[in-house]
Amino acid sequence: MDIITQINTEKKPKHVAIIMDGNGRWAKQKGMLRVFGHRNGVKAVKQTVEAASEIGIEVLTLYAFSTENWNRPKTEVKALMKILVSSLKDELETFQQNNIRLQTIGQTQNLPKKAQKELLEVIELTKNNTSMVLNLALSYGSREEIVNTIKNISKKVVNKQLSIEEIDENIINNHLYTFTLPDVDFLIRTSGEKRISNFLLWQIAYAELYFTDVLWPDFRKEDFFKAILDYQCRERRFGKISEQIQNNND
Repeated sequence: MDIITQINTEKKPKHVAIIMDGNGRWAKQKGMLRVFGHRNGVKAVKQTVEAASEIGIEVLTLYAFSTENWNRPKTEVKALMKILVSSLKDELETFQQNNIRLQTIGQTQNLPKKAQKELLEVIELTKNNTSMVLNLALSYGSREEIVNTIKNISKKVVNKQLSIEEIDENIINNHLYTFTLPDVDFLIRTSGEKRISNFLLWQIAYAELYFTDVLWPDFRKEDFFKAILDYQCRERRFGKISEQIQNNND
């Protein structure tokens, strides 16, 4: 039986986030430079975007480049930026054919001008697409996002646009980079590492976590569908007990 036919489309997560890990180790296993792994990781991105679109995922967020990644060797960072630009050009037709809208979160103003230009062009060309949001986290760090959120809220309090008593979860949500998106339902990390790495710390408060030993360049549609099936076997309680969840579903 084809694995996709086993997925219950009525019980799929709305927002899936992925920490794409393992490119460097994949390349090292093959006696190649890390950049070789990043280039082959593009195939996994394409497969994952197509898989998510096929089963009707509303939002797919990919951790493409963290604020900490700027500390990597300059040659690797430069290569990553080139791969980003070329990938966006190559995938624009796929985005249009599959009605996918591209958006980004993070300090994208720190990216090279060429990368910024390509991003803005693809974002503009896909802005009216409605099937799925592909959200790229670029020059992104969750702690930086939260600090930025606190600063912006504080300015409003100082300027008497907002009172301290008004600050609640909704106010905070509305000042995050992801203010237009639902919270993350399902977080996937590849390569066997079991940590969050400063990714969407607020947004994953009640997300289901899934860790796979598959290195990112080897990640394919079947791996994504396998993860979704694992998600569908879980009971999401949000602090309640099983009986309450069952009663609400009856």
